Amino acid sequence: MRLLCESLPDPLADRELTRGLVELTESTGDPGLRVWTPPRQVAFGRRDSAADGYRSARRIAAERGYDPIERSAGGRAVAHTGTTVAFALVSPTEPGRSGITSRYRDAMSRLSGALEELGASVGRGEPSASFCPGTHSLQRDGKIAGLAQRVRTESALLGGYVIVRSSDAAAVSTVLDPVYAALGLPFDPASVGSVEAAGGPAGVGTVTDAIEAAFTGDAETTAIDAVDLPSGDAP
Repeated sequence: MRLLCESLPDPLADRELTRGLVELTESTGDPGLRVWTPPRQVAFGRRDSAADGYRSARRIAAERGYDPIERSAGGRAVAHTGTTVAFALVSPTEPGRSGITSRYRDAMSRLSGALEELGASVGRGEPSASFCPGTHSLQRDGKIAGLAQRVRTESALLGGYVIVRSSDAAAVSTVLDPVYAALGLPFDPASVGSVEAAGGPAGVGTVTDAIEAAFTGDAETTAIDAVDLPSGDAP
């Protein structure tokens, strides 16, 4: 497994690293994992960009110090504070087999297990009126983590988002409250949780290491950085 932990300060350049990891998996057939803290941004989904209030939402994010970017994946707006954690697991796909359900099931088990081993009490599901609502989420007194998946012909990209610190939960609530209002979407600021509030550690590095260990398992890993990645179209 190729392991990428590098992060770049520019949100678009940072996003290119994940794209490169996808291309590397497709060219070599080796799975890849990236676990990192994305730079400060509000990442809008495709449906957000079609909303009447999209321009206002982007302006609101920028005025609060978050770079507004548009991601190609579905879902709704997500805020990265600079110390929220993200991970991307890239797997080669087999012809004629999607495996979407099994990948979600395995990822949810690994992620919840990693957080529980750190002392966090988490459960599956979504609080009411949460940000980027989806079926594959973890919560405890608020949403802590969410998963999304994007499948291409030769690879599947399973991405995750984890709020570690209670201070980050507060920051996410503060910026997403007016952003979601501009988009005309329901959002309850109290629906945002954190690993720390769920009884786990506040150390971002500790959580990052636990997620990395959970998804690499016993696999042999090779550390890579940006110079090892090919160029191509973003997933």
